[in-house]
Amino acid sequence: MADHVLAWLPWKDADSTLGGVPAGFDVEWYAGGERPASLDRVEFYVPSYMGGSDVVEVVRDMPALKVVQLQTAGFENVLPHLAEGVTLCNARGVHDASTAELAVGLILASYRRLPRAVRNQDQQLWPASYDEMDDSLADRTVLILGYGSIGEALERRLAGFECEIIRVARRAREGVHPVTELPELLPLADVVVALTPATAETRGLVNAEFLGRLKDGALLVNVARGVIVDTDALIAELATGRIRAALDVTDPEPLPAGHPLWSAPNVLVNPHRGGASTAFAPRVARLVRAQLERYATGEPLINVVGGPPR
Repeated sequence: MADHVLAWLPWKDADSTLGGVPAGFDVEWYAGGERPASLDRVEFYVPSYMGGSDVVEVVRDMPALKVVQLQTAGFENVLPHLAEGVTLCNARGVHDASTAELAVGLILASYRRLPRAVRNQDQQLWPASYDEMDDSLADRTVLILGYGSIGEALERRLAGFECEIIRVARRAREGVHPVTELPELLPLADVVVALTPATAETRGLVNAEFLGRLKDGALLVNVARGVIVDTDALIAELATGRIRAALDVTDPEPLPAGHPLWSAPNVLVNPHRGGASTAFAPRVARLVRAQLERYATGEPLINVVGGPPR
C-alpha cells in the first residue's frame, strides 16, 4: 500500500467512531451531496448507511478506487456501478443481531396480536373478551429461508421458545436443506422467515405457488429484500384470510400511501428497520477498522462479494 492512502468515510469524526484510524490513511468525510475535490484520489470508500443513490453512483467517478466497504449485507445495488478491478466487501455479520431480533419481534407481535393492542390503547379500549386465543410460538415449526449468519443468529434467539427449526439455503450442507426441497418443506412450516439476498434466482421466489403451499394460518416474515416476494400474489393470498405476513421490507419501497398492502388483512408492515438498532454502530465500526488495518498491512480483506480479492 502506498503511503497515505485516501479513504472516504461517512463519519465526521472517524477517529472517534472507529477508535482510531490506522496509520497510513488520510481520511475525508463524505455522506452524499456535494463531492469533495479529492474525488480522483479516493482509494478506499465506505458509503453512508442507507444513503441515497448519490453515495453509490459516485463510485463511477473514482479513478483511483480500489475498495468499497459497505455497511449493509445487501450489495446488489452497488455491483452495476463498479469498475473492473474494484473490490466490493459487504457487512456480513454486522446486522445479525439487529435483524434476528426484529424477526423474533415480528413473529411475536403477529402471534400475540400486538398491533391490535396498540389500536385498542389508542382508543383507550379494554375489550371484555376476545373471540379467540392468541397463538404461541411454542410447539411451532419455523423455516429459515436463506440460512446464513443471520439465520444462525435467529436460530440462537429462537432456542428458548420451544419451537422446531427447518434450515434452507441455496445449496445443501449438513443440517441444511437445499432450496430445491422447498415444495416439500413449506407445508410443514408454521412460520417462514425470509433472509435470502436479492439475486436473479431469489427475485419473486415467494410467488403464488410458494404461498399456496403454506398451511392455513402460516406466517410469512420478510426481513430480507422486498423483491423476493411477489407483492400482488401476497396481497391476493392475504385477502383470503388464509395466511398472515409481517414485513420489514416491501416491493415497492418505500411503500406509497394508498398501496393495497397497507390495508391488506393479517399483515404487519415495518418500514425497513431491520438493521437500525443500537447493535449496529459498534459492529460496523469494528468491521471498518479491521478492514482498514488489513488493507494497510496487506492482509486479505474479508466479506469480499465482488471484484478481485485483496
